[in-house]
Amino acid sequence: MIARRFPVSGGSRVSGGMNLLAASAGDTEKPKNKSRSKQAAGGGAFSGEANSEGCGRGKLLSPERRRGAVRHACENYQVTERHACRLLGQWRGTQRYEGIGRADEDALTQAIIALASEYGRYGYRRITVKLQQAGWQAGTDRVQRIWRREGLKVHQKQRPRRRLWLNDGSCVRLRPERANQVWSYDFVSAMTHDGRTLRLLVLIDEYTRECLAICVARRLGSNEVIETLAEVMLWRGIPEHIRSDNGSEFVATELRKWLSHVGTGPLYIEPGSP
Repeated sequence: MIARRFPVSGGSRVSGGMNLLAASAGDTEKPKNKSRSKQAAGGGAFSGEANSEGCGRGKLLSPERRRGAVRHACENYQVTERHACRLLGQWRGTQRYEGIGRADEDALTQAIIALASEYGRYGYRRITVKLQQAGWQAGTDRVQRIWRREGLKVHQKQRPRRRLWLNDGSCVRLRPERANQVWSYDFVSAMTHDGRTLRLLVLIDEYTRECLAICVARRLGSNEVIETLAEVMLWRGIPEHIRSDNGSEFVATELRKWLSHVGTGPLYIEPGSP
């Protein structure tokens, strides 16, 4: 029986069953050396590795990605589930496994987010201990799964100058679900022909990805930031949150008081985050 070569969903390459995929119609010669054998399996330094031109976006490491690849093969290439599982190195029992939803999943997720907001320096292991102390029957693996799914993270070691650590949920990366929920603003630098610096304040809506304003000047401080935000809020409306880094213009006391007065909550990200 001759195996058929087929692409996998998401651009992933096949990591299992490479000996079957290497066979093709009319090709009965065996590789004469190891380099030809590697080339037949992908052309990389190791068997099954992508070649220099690239043949995928990564290996099928997780069972969930393999399930998707098997379903894609069965639906688009009319192969049996047994054959697809054999080619992709997936156990048929794993392929047919269906997760059991738990009734307390939503409540546990809210409890983890609340504890992450209250204890900003705690990771998922210490959060697990807090949950168990509160009476939750949750293990470390389950808490870690929810932790990653919700995008929670622990800030890096704080610098002495960073005095804005607040236990108000700023460690949680808020994902916008509608327009005017989360705005983001930051400075971009440019230079004119005479070598002088220009500063650009760029304001966007994270949900619609719309650029709301670009303020250009030689110097921009907290007052100019407030003026730009006020002009946009007059025609756009007041957002629920506004995200920025910990630059001096964005953490100024006057700006924070003004945002609190208009009803917008600031969200500060750690250095190096996009």
